[in-house]
Amino acid sequence: MDIYQKIDELYDKRREVELGGGDERIDKQHEKGKLTARERIDLLVDPGSFVELNPFIEHRSQDFGLAGKEGPGDGVVTGYGKVNGRPIYLFSQDFTVFGGALGEMHAKKISSIMDLAAKNGAPIVGLNDSGGARIQEGVVSLDGYGHIFYRNSIYSGVIPQISVIMGPCAGGAVYSPAITDFVFMVEKTSQMFITGPKVIETVTGEKISSEDLGGADVHNSISGNAHFSGSTEQEVLEQVRHLLSYLPQNNEEKPPLLAGDDEDDYRSELTETIPFDAVRPYDVRKVIEEVVDTNSFLEIHKDFARNIVVGLARIKGEVVGLVCNQPKVMAGGLDIDSSDKAARFIRFCDSFNIPIITFEDVTGFFPGVKQEHGGIIRHGAKILYAYSEATVPKLTVILRKAYGGAYVALNSKAIGADIVYAWPNAEIAVMGPQGAANIIFAREIAESEDPEKTRAAKIEEYREKFANPYVAAKMGMVDDVIDPRETRIKLIQALEMLRNKREERPRKKHGNIPL
Repeated sequence: MDIYQKIDELYDKRREVELGGGDERIDKQHEKGKLTARERIDLLVDPGSFVELNPFIEHRSQDFGLAGKEGPGDGVVTGYGKVNGRPIYLFSQDFTVFGGALGEMHAKKISSIMDLAAKNGAPIVGLNDSGGARIQEGVVSLDGYGHIFYRNSIYSGVIPQISVIMGPCAGGAVYSPAITDFVFMVEKTSQMFITGPKVIETVTGEKISSEDLGGADVHNSISGNAHFSGSTEQEVLEQVRHLLSYLPQNNEEKPPLLAGDDEDDYRSELTETIPFDAVRPYDVRKVIEEVVDTNSFLEIHKDFARNIVVGLARIKGEVVGLVCNQPKVMAGGLDIDSSDKAARFIRFCDSFNIPIITFEDVTGFFPGVKQEHGGIIRHGAKILYAYSEATVPKLTVILRKAYGGAYVALNSKAIGADIVYAWPNAEIAVMGPQGAANIIFAREIAESEDPEKTRAAKIEEYREKFANPYVAAKMGMVDDVIDPRETRIKLIQALEMLRNKREERPRKKHGNIPL
């Protein structure tokens, strides 16, 4: 046998590996509306950029019918490529081989590619489509998950980690995506749950479908376990490419800086965007659209905890993270879920050198027995902690209301804001004028000949004396009261001024965030 025959043999083996579980199983995958592991990679990375690693790895188990049974690539494709011209590392589970189930060598491939990503300072993307642990391999499969969880944890905050759920993800397998920075799901074809519908019915008697238990809609709107969803795999993979365009390669880099556009930074529409009446709702996204670069806002966790809006955007080409109260939902008040949502996003931005801008219009922490018993104190404290520990540039714009503890929590000067601006109609106080007047002037109002007229007068008196931005500005808690139309200009100036910000923290192993 000469060298050319050996080369032909190599290509034959490659074709076998690339075929995965074979044409019949590939057809079944397509019938379910799902792409193959390699088709997904082709959609994710730039054309011709993918380099596969360890294609010939296979299992070495001899038990429970696996002896002599081939599994090309052991059910997962791993390698590296480029997205928007920048390197990424990835793994893509192959459901046509052993149902994508994770065994010893499958886990070894994933762990190896994660190590390479960390060593080379580049994002890791996992395309998950798996039946779970390969039970024929017993505890070796569980040990494999442990190695992956460990790497998810130690590389958290070092390189961006993205999970894309493109099929079933059940049992222990769900904990790897849960540790990563962002989770994407495909509507109707992907699910995540600890225990499936059959187990739940057996244990509790409850009947529920896989989609209603752990589908994309559930995790994007109710549990908050997922950040993005799309109707097709193609749409979701394009979303992943778009997200990566905002992120740095690792924690030692800054996000990609684009050339700033020539648009007018003076935004006259902002005076009409927010109602002057402090109790009238509005959509904070309209403020965002006026301030950031055109079509640059990428909302994250859009359907979860909708009383707060978070996402990435660009201002003059510079990537920023936005944390914004949403007055059209729960009057913008902070509850358990919105506290978790904001705190996690703040910590992500801080990990990857993304300046944080807060648009504040908050009535306070949401009251109620359910919130108190659910731990609003502990959850609300996460926002305080996240802002306080963050060392990236931190800017706040008080748009309208800033009441009570929520004012302090949302990036006030006291917990480390670099710059705080307020619009001239802003109300900064311990509580709203109505509530404060009813408490402070309760006797005067009650004894008045016209209680309602007296109440209105006292409310206005409190507003003039305390609930305005100038009192806070006199005390240095607000750096400047600005014309709303100049908000973008002021933020551009502040971001430029803070571009080389350095801030040291006391040396420690890590803090103890109130989880």
